[in-house]
Amino acid sequence: MTTLPNTPAPAPRWAVRAAHAAALTTVPSGLWRIALGLGFPVGYSDQVLRQDFHIPGWGVAYVIGLSVVSEAFALLTLGLVQPWGEVVPRWIPVIGGRRVRPLAAVIPAALGSLALVFLWSDLVFWWNADETPAMLGSWHTIVGILYQPLVLWGPLLAAVTVSYYRRHR
Repeated sequence: MTTLPNTPAPAPRWAVRAAHAAALTTVPSGLWRIALGLGFPVGYSDQVLRQDFHIPGWGVAYVIGLSVVSEAFALLTLGLVQPWGEVVPRWIPVIGGRRVRPLAAVIPAALGSLALVFLWSDLVFWWNADETPAMLGSWHTIVGILYQPLVLWGPLLAAVTVSYYRRHR
C-alpha cells in the first residue's frame, strides 16, 4: 500500500474500536429518554412526567432532541479514525474537499473529552446516592445501568483524540 506525501498512517485498530465504543456509549440512555418522551412507563409516575418533565408537552421534544444531539456528538468521534476526519466530504458546501487542520479536530475533541469526564464521572456513584423518590420499583437500578456507559464516553474520546493527534503531528 502506498501513501501520499503528508498522509497520516491509518488509525490503529484499538483507536478504531475505541471510537466505535464511544459512539455507542450514548445509545442505552438515549433509548431510555426516547421511550420516556414517547410516554412509555420507564420509571416515573404520570404525575411526575407531567409536572417535572412536561410530558406530554414540550418535554417530549427536549428529551428526544437531547438523545439525538448526544448521539450526533458521539458519532463525531468516528471522524478521528475515518477519512472524513482528514478531508471534509465534498458534499459539504464551501469547505468540502479541503483537508481538516489537525488542531481543528483535536482542540474541540480534547475540550469535549474534558467536559464529558466532568459531566458524567459522578455516575460511577449512582448506587451510593439516595434513590430518586419519584422512580418506581427497580427503575432506579435499571436507569443506573443504562447511564453507566456515559462514564466511558470522555475517556474513550480522549484516547482516540490522542491517537489522532499523534498520527497528524
